Amino acid sequence: MLKKRVFVTRKIPSEGLDIINQEFHTSVWPDEFPPSKEEIVDMATDCEGMVTLLSDPIGADVIDQLPNLKVIAQYAVGYDNIDVKYATQKGIIVTNTPGVLTETTADLTWALIMSASRRIVEADRYVREGHWKVAWGPELLLGSDVFGATIGIVGMGRIGRAVARRAAGFNMKILYTARSVQDRDSEVAEQLGAQRVDLNTLLKASEIVTLHVPLTSDTTHLIGKSELAMMKPGSILINTSRGPVVDEDALYQALLTKQLGAAGLDVFTEEPIRLDSPLLQLANVVLAPHIGSASTRTRSTMAKMCAENLHVALSGAKPPNIVNPEVL
Repeated sequence: MLKKRVFVTRKIPSEGLDIINQEFHTSVWPDEFPPSKEEIVDMATDCEGMVTLLSDPIGADVIDQLPNLKVIAQYAVGYDNIDVKYATQKGIIVTNTPGVLTETTADLTWALIMSASRRIVEADRYVREGHWKVAWGPELLLGSDVFGATIGIVGMGRIGRAVARRAAGFNMKILYTARSVQDRDSEVAEQLGAQRVDLNTLLKASEIVTLHVPLTSDTTHLIGKSELAMMKPGSILINTSRGPVVDEDALYQALLTKQLGAAGLDVFTEEPIRLDSPLLQLANVVLAPHIGSASTRTRSTMAKMCAENLHVALSGAKPPNIVNPEVL
């Protein structure tokens, strides 16, 4: 029996890729830079399965050129790069890798919170560039306290709750928003002392605001000029969700004028961020290259989940992490 053909759009950790190689006739994109739409179509023409990343544009135009495609296994939790509705119409299963990224992304969120609040990147640069001339100065690189501060969590899903659990350890007042009424509201309030409020209230009351919402038409530029103006002077904005959730032009102005004290960003409207982006010129913003899930254990687990999703789906069964169950 001939092995089914699968295209993997980038080399993923061997814990998953080895399984895929053993089970399928596999092609792997060899370059660090992602393939174009045309290259995806060329590599996946005869494939029944495909492993994709967030940077791969899998729209109707691509799907239409892959008549044998049965499964798209996304190597991520988010899947806004895939036209899931159209894939469903074409009978294509879409899967993702939820859950495993939760704690790792929450850790990165807290790394950004601490770095932005206490100006760690600025301090590191200050030392390395030879500016540290006096052993101790009363006003040297003053930051803001995290312990006991008010944190506003926009989106109380898995990652939002993981961030809240860490905030409780810092004795913080926890405010949050959620998209819909949830059964877990009382649980979150009881366990973490968190209070659900509307977005405007959260922005006005928080010293630190952290974003954990998916990218949709409703959340695009959720944080814009008017929302940033509501935030406390000197407050901090953290984004580990999706870049377009924040209006970057408005954010730049808010940081430039010190309406915001600092920001910590792991995601951007355009990735990689353009080298001429004005954000790169600001000292009060911490920038990371979309590494929310970048721990060895998490990325390896994601790879194994992709392999399992592919195996089960191409065997004709319901995969464990299906995004569009209605396709079945």
